[in-house]
Amino acid sequence: MSIFKNKQKATLPVISTASLPDIVFMLLFFFMVATVMRKDTLIVKNELPYADQIEKLDKKNMVIHIYAGKPSSRYKNVGTEARVQLNDKFADIREIKPFVLEEMKSKPKELRPYLTTALKVDKNTKMGLVGDIKNELRSVRMLKINYTTRSGDAIKNLE
Repeated sequence: MSIFKNKQKATLPVISTASLPDIVFMLLFFFMVATVMRKDTLIVKNELPYADQIEKLDKKNMVIHIYAGKPSSRYKNVGTEARVQLNDKFADIREIKPFVLEEMKSKPKELRPYLTTALKVDKNTKMGLVGDIKNELRSVRMLKINYTTRSGDAIKNLE
């Protein structure tokens, strides 16, 4: 007549792993939605100038980006002179026209008149290069140009 039972035979209950795949897929879905994919990898120095009167572009998919600036520290073998970057490679001024025409062809025909060219130019880049880029854009009739800047006091550009 034993009142007390032997507890040595009792084992821990098994942890249920049935909900583990649900948790993994929920985390995967969260990170897929929350992550912003960068379209281009910058290979030029791109310290944007400050501006105090800025407007945000409404439709990001209707923008063609052109970067200009000195090559970043990883690309010093290219030189120290300011260069143009189209997508993920250095380009010559003469390559802007075919690049813009190709980008225009990738957009629906009815939206082509609303395309905007965003110039992301380093604040230390000479205006001669920017003028050459604008001349190439004029030859393709891309007259809507946006200069991408940082929000702030324009006096900071003189520092």
